[in-house]
Amino acid sequence: MNIRFYMTPGSCSTGIHILLEELELVFEVYLVDLMKGDSRTPEYLAMNSKGTIPTLVTNEGEVLTDFLSIAWWLGRSHGKSRLMLADLTSELTALEMMNYAVNVVHGLGYTRVFTPENYLPRGGDPEPVIAQGKQLVTSGLKWLSRRLGSNEYVLGEFSIADGALFYVEFWADRIGLPLPDACAAHYQRMLQRPAVRRVLMEEGYGSLYR
Repeated sequence: MNIRFYMTPGSCSTGIHILLEELELVFEVYLVDLMKGDSRTPEYLAMNSKGTIPTLVTNEGEVLTDFLSIAWWLGRSHGKSRLMLADLTSELTALEMMNYAVNVVHGLGYTRVFTPENYLPRGGDPEPVIAQGKQLVTSGLKWLSRRLGSNEYVLGEFSIADGALFYVEFWADRIGLPLPDACAAHYQRMLQRPAVRRVLMEEGYGSLYR
């Protein structure tokens, strides 16, 4: 049974898509059009009751419905790839960075930028919410940049954590938010990786980075 990967191009699932490509795994892709309500269909909700993306069904049929759990499974299940370093300090650093990128920068910041209506009464003005979201993203990226420091990658070499860091950097680039120095260098370094270029091409963004 092949891995089944449910994703939306240009979303947080791009980070998982990169990890799958880095591992050179055989997997089946299922596109989920959020605007059309694909994630709210009975069939999708039967698999992922949260109605979120990404979703990954492992070779054994286990359903993973969270960025962190999917990334962790990929790192743990394919140890020879070194997508997750074996020592405890590296594991904790990867977890800290991914958690902050996914749950703070994305979960608190970008949700306000992209879906301000979720924070407003009906008919409310979205602009203050969007501005607040951009401020949260900016401060969050500064923290990630300081934590990254002079490292080329989060753990010194490419790991599962870099998939999470990339997608929040990618979104900043797409909406015109400046990246702090360490994140900007990391982002450009990621764009040179063959797997990242393949993913961007497949998801319809390759022409932006030729």
